[in-house]
Amino acid sequence: MKLIRVKYTKWFNISKDGLVKNNPIVIAVLGICSSLAVSNRVENAIAMGLGVTFVVMASSATISLLRKLIPPKVRMVTYMVVISTFVISVQMFLAAYFPTIAKQLGAYVGLIITNCIVMGRAEAFAVKNPVKYSLIDGFASGMGYTFVLVVVAIVRELLANGSILGVSIMGANWTNWVVMSLAPGGFFVLGLFIWGIRELTKYYETT
Repeated sequence: MKLIRVKYTKWFNISKDGLVKNNPIVIAVLGICSSLAVSNRVENAIAMGLGVTFVVMASSATISLLRKLIPPKVRMVTYMVVISTFVISVQMFLAAYFPTIAKQLGAYVGLIITNCIVMGRAEAFAVKNPVKYSLIDGFASGMGYTFVLVVVAIVRELLANGSILGVSIMGANWTNWVVMSLAPGGFFVLGLFIWGIRELTKYYETT
């Protein structure tokens, strides 16, 4: 009974770490470029978030599985090869089944390979832990990234277009805030969101 409790406590702590305590965007401040670029529309944010979640889970599990076989000197190159394989899979999936979203996201799907979240979880966690924990860590980190992305996208799309997922919310008399569809608008909303969360959680950088 005690062993089961310890196991589930570890799973919970790993999940909480990725979702809240070390949220990739809010706390670790990773993946900022992509979050600004694709959070102009909710559908784009969801697609990118799920794509990153899949890649970080799949790559972390693979690296964890091979961790004892990867020579330390070539571990970064190995990470890149593994990650790029899953990124290509995401690109092909979106192009085949969601061509409109794939076109809107453009090169940013391919740039998942350079996303610090994916590489960071591989180096900081997957290469040191079993597959089952690496999957949980990858899922939590990916969902933490997705949550922030979608929240920012809801605010931006609502203010920029008066709608969410193509459904009009603000009415015909709403005046669109064009700046919210641009990167500066995304930077402003994301900055306020990060500040708000850090204030609520009392998280402050220390030197």
